[in-house]
Amino acid sequence: MAEAVSRGSRLPLAPLALVALVLLTALRLAVAVASSLAPDEAYYWVWSRVLQPGYLDDSPMVAFWIRFGTWLAGPGPLGVRLLGPLAAAAGSLLLVRAAADLVPESRQAGLVAALFINATLLFGAGSVVMTPDTPLLFFWTLGLFAMGRLVATGDGRWWLLAGLAAGLALDSKYTGLFFLAAVGLWLLTTDLGRRWLARPEPWLGLAITALAFAPVVAWNASHGWVSFLKQGGRVGDWHPWDALRFETELVLGQAGLFTPLIFIFAVAGTAHLARAAWWERAPGPTLLSFLTLLPAAIFIQHALGDRVQGNWPAVLYPSAVIAAATLGTARWRSWRLPASTFGFALTAIVYLQAIAAPIPLPARIDPTLRQLGGWRAFVSEIETVARHEGAGFIATANYGDASELAFLQPIKVIGLGTRWTWFRLPAAGPRIAGQTGMFLTRAGDSAPDPTAWVVLAQLGRVVRARHGVPAEIFVLYRVRARKLSAGAILPARP
Repeated sequence: MAEAVSRGSRLPLAPLALVALVLLTALRLAVAVASSLAPDEAYYWVWSRVLQPGYLDDSPMVAFWIRFGTWLAGPGPLGVRLLGPLAAAAGSLLLVRAAADLVPESRQAGLVAALFINATLLFGAGSVVMTPDTPLLFFWTLGLFAMGRLVATGDGRWWLLAGLAAGLALDSKYTGLFFLAAVGLWLLTTDLGRRWLARPEPWLGLAITALAFAPVVAWNASHGWVSFLKQGGRVGDWHPWDALRFETELVLGQAGLFTPLIFIFAVAGTAHLARAAWWERAPGPTLLSFLTLLPAAIFIQHALGDRVQGNWPAVLYPSAVIAAATLGTARWRSWRLPASTFGFALTAIVYLQAIAAPIPLPARIDPTLRQLGGWRAFVSEIETVARHEGAGFIATANYGDASELAFLQPIKVIGLGTRWTWFRLPAAGPRIAGQTGMFLTRAGDSAPDPTAWVVLAQLGRVVRARHGVPAEIFVLYRVRARKLSAGAILPARP
Protein backbone atom coordinates (compact mmCIF):
# COMPACT_ATOMS: atom_id res chain seq x y z
CA MET A 1 0.00 0.00 0.00
CA ALA A 2 1.33 3.41 -0.95
CA GLU A 3 0.63 5.06 2.38
CA ALA A 4 2.31 2.38 4.47
CA VAL A 5 5.67 3.37 5.85
CA SER A 6 8.21 0.57 5.91
CA ARG A 7 9.87 0.29 9.28
CA GLY A 8 12.12 -2.29 10.81
CA SER A 9 10.83 -5.14 12.89
CA ARG A 10 13.30 -4.62 15.72
CA LEU A 11 11.47 -4.24 19.00
CA PRO A 12 12.43 -0.86 20.54
CA LEU A 13 12.70 -2.09 24.13
CA ALA A 14 15.66 -1.13 26.31
CA PRO A 15 17.47 -3.93 28.19
CA LEU A 16 16.63 -2.29 31.52
CA ALA A 17 12.94 -2.35 30.63
CA LEU A 18 13.17 -6.04 29.76
CA VAL A 19 14.80 -6.80 33.11
CA ALA A 20 12.06 -4.84 34.87
CA LEU A 21 9.39 -6.78 32.97
CA VAL A 22 10.98 -10.11 33.94
CA LEU A 23 11.13 -9.08 37.60
CA LEU A 24 7.53 -7.85 37.52
CA THR A 25 6.41 -11.15 35.96
CA ALA A 26 8.25 -13.09 38.68
CA LEU A 27 6.50 -10.99 41.34
CA ARG A 28 3.11 -11.66 39.78
CA LEU A 29 3.80 -15.40 39.68
CA ALA A 30 4.72 -15.27 43.37
CA VAL A 31 1.48 -13.47 44.20
CA ALA A 32 -0.43 -16.02 42.11
CA VAL A 33 1.05 -18.84 44.19
CA ALA A 34 0.56 -17.16 47.57
CA SER A 35 -3.10 -16.14 47.31
CA SER A 36 -6.22 -18.31 47.22
CA LEU A 37 -8.40 -18.60 44.15
CA ALA A 38 -11.39 -16.30 43.94
CA PRO A 39 -14.76 -18.08 43.55
CA ASP A 40 -14.99 -17.20 39.85
CA GLU A 41 -11.48 -18.58 39.28
CA ALA A 42 -12.47 -21.82 40.98
CA TYR A 43 -15.57 -21.89 38.76
CA TYR A 44 -13.40 -21.53 35.64
CA TRP A 45 -11.20 -24.31 37.02
CA VAL A 46 -14.33 -26.49 37.00
CA TRP A 47 -14.74 -25.53 33.35
CA SER A 48 -11.19 -26.72 32.70
CA ARG A 49 -12.03 -30.16 34.09
CA VAL A 50 -14.96 -30.42 31.65
CA LEU A 51 -13.62 -28.94 28.41
CA GLN A 52 -16.36 -27.92 25.96
CA PRO A 53 -16.63 -25.60 22.94
CA GLY A 54 -19.00 -23.40 24.93
CA TYR A 55 -20.42 -22.70 28.37
CA LEU A 56 -23.53 -21.02 29.73
CA ASP A 57 -21.66 -17.97 30.97
CA ASP A 58 -19.20 -17.13 28.18
CA SER A 59 -16.67 -18.34 25.62
CA PRO A 60 -14.40 -21.25 26.59
CA MET A 61 -10.82 -20.00 26.16
CA VAL A 62 -10.20 -19.46 29.88
CA ALA A 63 -10.89 -23.17 30.48
CA PHE A 64 -8.28 -24.19 27.93
CA TRP A 65 -5.72 -21.78 29.41
CA ILE A 66 -6.30 -23.21 32.89
CA ARG A 67 -6.12 -26.78 31.61
CA PHE A 68 -2.80 -26.05 29.88
CA GLY A 69 -1.43 -24.20 32.93
CA THR A 70 -2.33 -27.01 35.31
CA TRP A 71 -0.76 -29.51 32.91
CA LEU A 72 2.48 -27.52 33.04
CA ALA A 73 2.57 -26.45 36.70
CA GLY A 74 0.26 -28.80 38.59
CA PRO A 75 -3.29 -28.47 39.92
CA GLY A 76 -2.67 -25.70 42.48
CA PRO A 77 -3.17 -21.94 42.19
CA LEU A 78 0.06 -21.55 40.17
CA GLY A 79 -1.19 -23.93 37.51
CA VAL A 80 -4.57 -22.22 37.32
CA ARG A 81 -3.00 -18.77 36.99
CA LEU A 82 0.26 -19.57 35.22
CA LEU A 83 -0.62 -18.13 31.82
CA GLY A 84 -1.89 -14.84 33.30
CA PRO A 85 1.48 -13.27 34.26
CA LEU A 86 3.13 -14.77 31.17
CA ALA A 87 0.44 -13.36 28.88
CA ALA A 88 0.75 -9.96 30.57
CA ALA A 89 4.49 -9.94 29.84
CA ALA A 90 4.03 -11.03 26.23
CA GLY A 91 1.21 -8.52 25.78
CA SER A 92 3.47 -5.74 27.05
CA LEU A 93 6.00 -6.54 24.33
CA LEU A 94 3.28 -6.61 21.68
CA LEU A 95 1.99 -3.26 22.92
CA VAL A 96 5.43 -1.66 22.56
CA ARG A 97 5.63 -2.73 18.93
CA ALA A 98 2.04 -1.70 18.19
CA ALA A 99 2.64 1.81 19.53
CA ALA A 100 5.85 2.17 17.51
CA ASP A 101 3.94 1.18 14.37
CA LEU A 102 0.75 3.18 14.88
CA VAL A 103 2.17 6.43 16.29
CA PRO A 104 5.80 6.41 15.08
CA GLU A 105 6.09 10.18 15.47
CA SER A 106 5.73 9.83 19.26
CA ARG A 107 9.15 8.73 20.42
CA GLN A 108 9.15 6.17 23.25
CA ALA A 109 5.37 5.87 23.03
CA GLY A 110 5.66 2.09 23.21
CA LEU A 111 7.75 2.07 26.36
CA VAL A 112 5.49 4.62 28.04
CA ALA A 113 2.36 2.69 27.01
CA ALA A 114 3.77 -0.55 28.42
CA LEU A 115 4.76 1.27 31.61
CA PHE A 116 1.30 2.76 31.97
CA ILE A 117 -0.69 -0.42 31.34
CA ASN A 118 1.41 -2.39 33.80
CA ALA A 119 0.88 0.34 36.39
CA THR A 120 -2.92 0.21 36.12
CA LEU A 121 -4.69 -1.59 38.92
CA LEU A 122 -6.88 -3.51 36.47
CA PHE A 123 -3.90 -4.94 34.59
CA GLY A 124 -1.82 -5.45 37.72
CA ALA A 125 -4.53 -7.33 39.59
CA GLY A 126 -5.94 -8.97 36.48
CA SER A 127 -2.58 -10.47 35.58
CA VAL A 128 -2.49 -12.60 38.76
CA VAL A 129 -6.05 -13.94 38.54
CA MET A 130 -7.48 -16.09 35.77
CA THR A 131 -10.74 -14.90 34.24
CA PRO A 132 -12.01 -14.65 30.63
CA ASP A 133 -10.55 -11.13 30.51
CA THR A 134 -7.04 -12.59 30.80
CA PRO A 135 -6.92 -14.34 27.41
CA LEU A 136 -9.21 -11.66 25.93
CA LEU A 137 -6.72 -8.88 26.69
CA PHE A 138 -3.83 -10.89 25.27
CA PHE A 139 -5.56 -11.73 21.99
CA TRP A 140 -6.94 -8.18 21.70
CA THR A 141 -3.39 -6.85 22.06
CA LEU A 142 -2.16 -9.43 19.56
CA GLY A 143 -4.75 -8.11 17.10
CA LEU A 144 -3.63 -4.54 17.80
CA PHE A 145 -0.04 -5.61 17.13
CA ALA A 146 -1.04 -7.24 13.83
CA MET A 147 -2.93 -4.14 12.72
CA GLY A 148 0.07 -2.00 13.65
CA ARG A 149 2.34 -4.18 11.53
CA LEU A 150 -0.17 -3.92 8.69
CA VAL A 151 -0.19 -0.11 8.83
CA ALA A 152 3.60 0.06 9.15
CA THR A 153 4.56 -2.41 6.41
CA GLY A 154 1.59 -2.62 4.05
CA ASP A 155 2.01 -6.40 4.05
CA GLY A 156 -1.44 -7.92 3.63
CA ARG A 157 -0.43 -11.14 5.36
CA TRP A 158 -0.86 -9.35 8.68
CA TRP A 159 -4.61 -9.46 8.04
CA LEU A 160 -4.44 -13.21 8.62
CA LEU A 161 -2.92 -12.79 12.08
CA ALA A 162 -5.38 -10.01 12.88
CA GLY A 163 -8.26 -12.29 11.87
CA LEU A 164 -6.93 -15.15 13.98
CA ALA A 165 -6.45 -12.83 16.97
CA ALA A 166 -10.02 -11.54 16.60
CA GLY A 167 -11.38 -15.08 16.49
CA LEU A 168 -9.41 -16.12 19.56
CA ALA A 169 -10.55 -12.96 21.35
CA LEU A 170 -14.15 -14.00 20.63
CA ASP A 171 -13.29 -17.48 21.89
CA SER A 172 -12.21 -15.75 25.12
CA LYS A 173 -15.16 -13.42 25.66
CA TYR A 174 -17.94 -12.07 23.50
CA THR A 175 -16.61 -8.55 24.07
CA GLY A 176 -14.05 -9.46 21.41
CA LEU A 177 -16.76 -8.46 18.93
CA PHE A 178 -15.82 -4.83 19.62
CA PHE A 179 -12.42 -5.41 18.00
CA LEU A 180 -14.07 -6.49 14.77
CA ALA A 181 -16.44 -3.52 14.88
CA ALA A 182 -13.60 -1.02 15.46
CA VAL A 183 -11.51 -2.46 12.61
CA GLY A 184 -14.59 -2.41 10.38
CA LEU A 185 -15.12 1.29 11.08
CA TRP A 186 -11.45 1.91 10.36
CA LEU A 187 -11.80 0.15 6.99
CA LEU A 188 -14.79 2.29 6.06
CA THR A 189 -13.53 5.69 7.21
CA THR A 190 -9.87 5.85 6.14
CA ASP A 191 -8.43 6.00 2.64
CA LEU A 192 -6.00 3.20 3.49
CA GLY A 193 -8.79 1.06 4.87
CA ARG A 194 -11.10 1.54 1.88
CA ARG A 195 -8.34 0.48 -0.49
CA TRP A 196 -7.88 -2.71 1.51
CA LEU A 197 -11.55 -3.53 0.99
CA ALA A 198 -10.87 -4.18 -2.68
CA ARG A 199 -8.24 -6.80 -1.84
CA PRO A 200 -8.72 -10.37 -0.62
CA GLU A 201 -6.58 -10.27 2.53
CA PRO A 202 -9.09 -8.60 4.90
CA TRP A 203 -11.78 -11.02 3.79
CA LEU A 204 -9.46 -13.99 4.32
CA GLY A 205 -8.73 -12.63 7.79
CA LEU A 206 -12.46 -12.40 8.48
CA ALA A 207 -12.89 -15.99 7.28
CA ILE A 208 -10.21 -17.07 9.77
CA THR A 209 -12.11 -15.22 12.50
CA ALA A 210 -15.30 -17.05 11.60
CA LEU A 211 -13.49 -20.39 11.49
CA ALA A 212 -11.90 -19.82 14.91
CA PHE A 213 -15.24 -18.84 16.44
CA ALA A 214 -17.27 -21.56 14.69
CA PRO A 215 -17.04 -24.16 17.51
CA VAL A 216 -18.55 -21.67 19.98
CA VAL A 217 -21.36 -20.89 17.55
CA ALA A 218 -21.96 -24.58 16.91
CA TRP A 219 -22.15 -25.33 20.64
CA ASN A 220 -24.67 -22.53 21.13
CA ALA A 221 -26.71 -23.71 18.16
CA SER A 222 -26.94 -27.18 19.67
CA HIS A 223 -27.85 -25.80 23.12
CA GLY A 224 -30.63 -23.39 22.24
CA TRP A 225 -28.27 -20.40 21.89
CA VAL A 226 -28.21 -20.32 25.68
CA SER A 227 -24.91 -18.49 26.14
CA PHE A 228 -25.63 -15.86 23.47
CA LEU A 229 -29.06 -15.25 24.99
CA LYS A 230 -27.64 -15.00 28.51
CA GLN A 231 -25.02 -12.43 27.55
CA GLY A 232 -27.24 -10.66 25.05
CA GLY A 233 -29.92 -10.38 27.70
CA ARG A 234 -27.77 -7.82 29.50
CA VAL A 235 -28.63 -5.37 26.72
CA GLY A 236 -32.28 -5.58 27.72
CA ASP A 237 -31.63 -4.53 31.32
CA TRP A 238 -33.12 -1.09 31.79
CA HIS A 239 -33.22 0.94 35.00
CA PRO A 240 -33.09 4.55 33.75
CA TRP A 241 -33.94 6.00 37.15
CA ASP A 242 -30.52 4.78 38.30
CA ALA A 243 -28.64 6.09 35.25
CA LEU A 244 -26.80 8.87 37.09
CA ARG A 245 -25.60 6.43 39.75
CA PHE A 246 -24.50 3.86 37.16
CA GLU A 247 -22.65 6.46 35.08
CA THR A 248 -20.92 7.82 38.18
CA GLU A 249 -19.91 4.31 39.23
CA LEU A 250 -18.54 3.67 35.73
CA VAL A 251 -16.39 6.80 35.65
CA LEU A 252 -15.15 6.56 39.22
CA GLY A 253 -14.57 2.82 38.90
CA GLN A 254 -12.42 3.27 35.82
CA ALA A 255 -10.55 6.16 37.43
CA GLY A 256 -9.69 3.76 40.23
CA LEU A 257 -8.79 0.81 37.99
CA PHE A 258 -6.67 2.92 35.64
CA THR A 259 -5.41 4.66 38.81
CA PRO A 260 -6.31 8.37 38.90
CA LEU A 261 -3.30 9.95 37.22
CA ILE A 262 -3.10 7.38 34.42
CA PHE A 263 -6.86 7.81 33.92
CA ILE A 264 -6.29 11.54 33.32
CA PHE A 265 -3.51 10.67 30.87
CA ALA A 266 -5.76 8.17 29.08
CA VAL A 267 -8.69 10.58 28.72
CA ALA A 268 -6.48 13.46 27.54
CA GLY A 269 -4.49 11.21 25.22
CA THR A 270 -7.61 9.72 23.67
CA ALA A 271 -9.00 13.22 23.04
CA HIS A 272 -5.67 14.20 21.51
CA LEU A 273 -5.61 11.21 19.15
CA ALA A 274 -9.29 11.61 18.29
CA ARG A 275 -8.62 15.17 17.12
CA ALA A 276 -5.73 13.93 14.97
CA ALA A 277 -7.92 11.17 13.57
CA TRP A 278 -10.70 13.64 12.74
CA TRP A 279 -8.58 16.30 11.06
CA GLU A 280 -5.80 14.22 9.51
CA ARG A 281 -7.48 10.85 8.95
CA ALA A 282 -4.14 9.25 9.83
CA PRO A 283 -4.57 5.46 9.88
CA GLY A 284 -2.80 4.80 13.21
CA PRO A 285 -4.58 7.42 15.35
CA THR A 286 -7.91 6.58 13.70
CA LEU A 287 -7.60 2.89 14.51
CA LEU A 288 -6.58 3.62 18.10
CA SER A 289 -9.46 6.05 18.50
CA PHE A 290 -12.02 3.51 17.32
CA LEU A 291 -10.57 0.79 19.55
CA THR A 292 -10.93 3.11 22.56
CA LEU A 293 -14.01 5.20 21.85
CA LEU A 294 -16.29 2.48 20.45
CA PRO A 295 -16.15 0.25 23.57
CA ALA A 296 -16.28 3.35 25.79
CA ALA A 297 -19.43 4.59 24.02
CA ILE A 298 -21.08 1.16 24.35
CA PHE A 299 -20.37 0.95 28.06
CA ILE A 300 -21.53 4.52 28.64
CA GLN A 301 -24.75 3.70 26.81
CA HIS A 302 -25.17 0.50 28.84
CA ALA A 303 -24.72 2.45 32.08
CA LEU A 304 -27.77 4.53 31.19
CA GLY A 305 -29.87 1.53 32.12
CA ASP A 306 -27.75 -0.89 34.15
CA ARG A 307 -24.49 -1.28 36.06
CA VAL A 308 -21.25 -1.82 34.14
CA GLN A 309 -18.90 -4.16 35.97
CA GLY A 310 -15.43 -2.73 36.48
CA ASN A 311 -13.63 -5.33 34.38
CA TRP A 312 -15.85 -5.02 31.30
CA PRO A 313 -14.03 -1.99 29.78
CA ALA A 314 -10.67 -3.83 29.99
CA VAL A 315 -10.50 -4.06 26.19
CA LEU A 316 -10.04 -0.31 25.75
CA TYR A 317 -6.96 -0.19 28.00
CA PRO A 318 -4.30 -1.15 25.38
CA SER A 319 -5.29 1.57 22.91
CA ALA A 320 -6.00 4.08 25.69
CA VAL A 321 -2.51 3.78 27.17
CA ILE A 322 -0.94 4.19 23.73
CA ALA A 323 -3.01 7.36 23.37
CA ALA A 324 -1.83 8.45 26.82
CA ALA A 325 1.77 7.93 25.75
CA THR A 326 1.40 10.33 22.81
CA LEU A 327 1.07 13.32 25.14
CA GLY A 328 4.57 14.64 24.60
CA THR A 329 4.68 18.16 25.93
CA ALA A 330 7.14 18.89 28.73
CA ARG A 331 4.34 19.21 31.29
CA TRP A 332 2.84 15.83 30.42
CA ARG A 333 6.26 14.16 30.30
CA SER A 334 7.04 15.44 33.77
CA TRP A 335 3.99 13.60 35.15
CA ARG A 336 4.69 10.22 33.53
CA LEU A 337 6.91 8.94 36.35
CA PRO A 338 4.62 10.12 39.21
CA ALA A 339 1.59 8.63 37.47
CA SER A 340 3.18 5.22 36.93
CA THR A 341 4.84 5.21 40.36
CA PHE A 342 1.51 5.89 42.06
CA GLY A 343 -0.12 3.11 40.02
CA PHE A 344 2.55 0.56 40.91
CA ALA A 345 2.33 1.60 44.58
CA LEU A 346 -1.44 1.03 44.64
CA THR A 347 -1.02 -2.35 42.96
CA ALA A 348 1.70 -3.31 45.44
CA ILE A 349 -0.63 -2.47 48.32
CA VAL A 350 -3.32 -4.71 46.78
CA TYR A 351 -0.78 -7.52 46.33
CA LEU A 352 0.37 -7.21 49.94
CA GLN A 353 -3.18 -7.09 51.24
CA ALA A 354 -4.10 -10.18 49.20
CA ILE A 355 -1.16 -12.16 50.57
CA ALA A 356 -0.67 -10.96 54.15
CA ALA A 357 -3.58 -8.57 54.93
CA PRO A 358 -1.56 -6.21 57.17
CA ILE A 359 -4.49 -3.77 57.23
CA PRO A 360 -7.59 -5.25 58.97
CA LEU A 361 -10.17 -3.74 56.64
CA PRO A 362 -13.81 -4.90 56.71
CA ALA A 363 -15.04 -6.96 53.77
CA ARG A 364 -17.29 -4.20 52.40
CA ILE A 365 -14.24 -2.08 51.46
CA ASP A 366 -11.64 -4.81 50.94
CA PRO A 367 -12.14 -6.80 47.72
CA THR A 368 -9.17 -9.03 48.54
CA LEU A 369 -11.00 -10.22 51.66
CA ARG A 370 -14.35 -10.59 49.86
CA GLN A 371 -12.84 -12.60 47.03
CA LEU A 372 -9.69 -14.29 48.32
CA GLY A 373 -9.53 -14.23 52.08
CA GLY A 374 -9.89 -17.24 54.35
CA TRP A 375 -11.01 -19.88 51.85
CA ARG A 376 -8.48 -22.54 52.82
CA ALA A 377 -9.26 -22.37 56.55
CA PHE A 378 -13.00 -22.17 55.85
CA VAL A 379 -13.02 -25.27 53.64
CA SER A 380 -10.77 -27.11 56.10
CA GLU A 381 -13.28 -26.44 58.88
CA ILE A 382 -16.16 -27.71 56.74
CA GLU A 383 -14.18 -30.83 55.85
CA THR A 384 -13.57 -31.51 59.55
CA VAL A 385 -17.30 -31.23 60.28
CA ALA A 386 -18.14 -33.44 57.30
CA ARG A 387 -15.83 -36.19 58.47
CA HIS A 388 -17.16 -35.96 62.03
CA GLU A 389 -20.74 -36.25 60.73
CA GLY A 390 -19.90 -39.03 58.31
CA ALA A 391 -21.24 -36.90 55.44
CA GLY A 392 -20.88 -38.45 52.01
CA PHE A 393 -21.28 -35.15 50.16
CA ILE A 394 -21.60 -31.39 50.54
CA ALA A 395 -24.27 -29.59 48.51
CA THR A 396 -24.66 -25.88 47.86
CA ALA A 397 -26.63 -23.70 45.46
CA ASN A 398 -23.98 -20.99 45.05
CA TYR A 399 -21.75 -21.81 42.07
CA GLY A 400 -18.72 -20.00 43.49
CA ASP A 401 -18.96 -21.73 46.87
CA ALA A 402 -19.42 -25.11 45.17
CA SER A 403 -16.39 -24.49 42.99
CA GLU A 404 -14.20 -23.46 45.93
CA LEU A 405 -15.25 -26.58 47.81
CA ALA A 406 -14.48 -28.79 44.81
CA PHE A 407 -11.06 -27.19 44.32
CA LEU A 408 -9.96 -27.28 47.96
CA GLN A 409 -11.28 -30.47 49.56
CA PRO A 410 -11.71 -34.15 48.64
CA ILE A 411 -15.31 -34.79 49.77
CA LYS A 412 -17.90 -35.11 47.00
CA VAL A 413 -19.38 -31.71 46.10
CA ILE A 414 -22.88 -31.31 44.67
CA GLY A 415 -23.59 -28.16 42.70
CA LEU A 416 -27.28 -27.31 42.79
CA GLY A 417 -29.18 -25.43 40.12
CA THR A 418 -29.80 -25.56 36.39
CA ARG A 419 -26.46 -23.98 35.41
CA TRP A 420 -24.73 -27.33 36.01
CA THR A 421 -26.97 -29.08 33.48
CA TRP A 422 -25.02 -27.32 30.71
CA PHE A 423 -21.87 -29.23 31.69
CA ARG A 424 -21.06 -32.83 30.85
CA LEU A 425 -21.18 -33.73 34.55
CA PRO A 426 -22.82 -36.73 36.24
CA ALA A 427 -26.28 -35.96 37.59
CA ALA A 428 -26.25 -36.00 41.36
CA GLY A 429 -29.77 -37.27 42.05
CA PRO A 430 -29.37 -40.98 41.26
CA ARG A 431 -25.94 -41.15 42.91
CA ILE A 432 -26.79 -39.66 46.29
CA ALA A 433 -30.39 -40.79 46.78
CA GLY A 434 -30.87 -41.78 50.40
CA GLN A 435 -27.36 -40.72 51.41
CA THR A 436 -26.65 -38.42 54.32
CA GLY A 437 -24.61 -35.33 53.59
CA MET A 438 -24.37 -31.63 54.35
CA PHE A 439 -26.02 -28.57 52.84
CA LEU A 440 -24.16 -25.23 52.86
CA THR A 441 -25.94 -21.93 52.50
CA ARG A 442 -25.13 -18.34 53.27
CA ALA A 443 -26.60 -16.79 56.39
CA GLY A 444 -29.87 -15.12 55.50
CA ASP A 445 -30.53 -17.41 52.53
CA SER A 446 -33.23 -20.07 52.48
CA ALA A 447 -32.90 -23.37 54.32
CA PRO A 448 -32.75 -26.60 52.27
CA ASP A 449 -35.88 -27.22 50.17
CA PRO A 450 -37.87 -29.95 51.96
CA THR A 451 -39.10 -31.29 48.61
CA ALA A 452 -35.52 -32.15 47.66
CA TRP A 453 -34.00 -32.87 51.07
CA VAL A 454 -34.89 -34.41 54.35
CA VAL A 455 -33.47 -31.85 56.75
CA LEU A 456 -32.04 -33.69 59.73
CA ALA A 457 -30.42 -30.87 61.71
CA GLN A 458 -28.82 -27.46 61.57
CA LEU A 459 -25.19 -28.06 62.49
CA GLY A 460 -24.28 -24.44 63.12
CA ARG A 461 -22.58 -21.47 61.52
CA VAL A 462 -19.20 -21.34 59.84
CA VAL A 463 -17.42 -18.03 59.29
CA ARG A 464 -15.02 -17.41 56.45
CA ALA A 465 -12.53 -14.97 57.92
CA ARG A 466 -8.97 -13.75 57.52
CA HIS A 467 -6.94 -12.90 60.62
CA GLY A 468 -10.16 -12.64 62.58
CA VAL A 469 -11.88 -10.27 60.15
CA PRO A 470 -15.07 -11.91 58.84
CA ALA A 471 -15.81 -12.08 55.15
CA GLU A 472 -19.00 -14.15 55.06
CA ILE A 473 -21.14 -16.26 57.39
CA PHE A 474 -22.55 -19.61 56.31
CA VAL A 475 -24.98 -22.12 57.79
CA LEU A 476 -24.43 -25.89 57.66
CA TYR A 477 -27.21 -28.48 57.73
CA ARG A 478 -27.15 -32.24 57.90
CA VAL A 479 -29.43 -33.50 55.13
CA ARG A 480 -30.50 -36.62 53.28
CA ALA A 481 -31.30 -36.55 49.59
CA ARG A 482 -34.96 -37.08 48.76
CA LYS A 483 -35.61 -36.04 45.14
CA LEU A 484 -32.95 -33.89 43.54
CA SER A 485 -34.06 -32.56 40.13
CA ALA A 486 -31.19 -30.25 39.16
CA GLY A 487 -27.76 -30.94 40.56
CA ALA A 488 -24.43 -32.32 39.40
CA ILE A 489 -21.35 -33.88 40.97
CA LEU A 490 -18.47 -31.47 40.50
CA PRO A 491 -15.06 -32.78 39.44
CA ALA A 492 -12.52 -33.33 42.21
CA ARG A 493 -9.10 -31.75 42.15
CA PRO A 494 -6.49 -34.24 40.90
